[in-house]
Amino acid sequence: MTEPADPRAVELAYQLIDHARAGETDAVAAFLDAGAPVDLTDPQGNTLLMLAAYHGHGETVRLLADRGADVNRLNDRGQSPVAGAVFKGEDEVVAVLREAGADLDAGTPSARATAEMFGKGDLLA
Repeated sequence: MTEPADPRAVELAYQLIDHARAGETDAVAAFLDAGAPVDLTDPQGNTLLMLAAYHGHGETVRLLADRGADVNRLNDRGQSPVAGAVFKGEDEVVAVLREAGADLDAGTPSARATAEMFGKGDLLA
């Protein structure tokens, strides 16, 4: 039988998720320094990196990638961080993810397919 999660730990996890979504890089770094998992996910399978990428926070994305976050981890809908950044037109984030080895063909739709659908091929040039 699985023990219920400690409500304090759950609250801290949600705080970290909120910091990633808001691009609060120093706060994210502090949580990671304290031992938080770099690939922590929200209930929809979005990693910290995915949330930072989707919301256009290149500095936070770089921190997470440098700390070992999986730049190709898909969320529960099969979406990749780089495809989300392409969809949102986040040039800096796309560049950071590409430097970190993001797979432009991962996920559904892939970053390449997303760029084609929305006329954003320049982001992948």
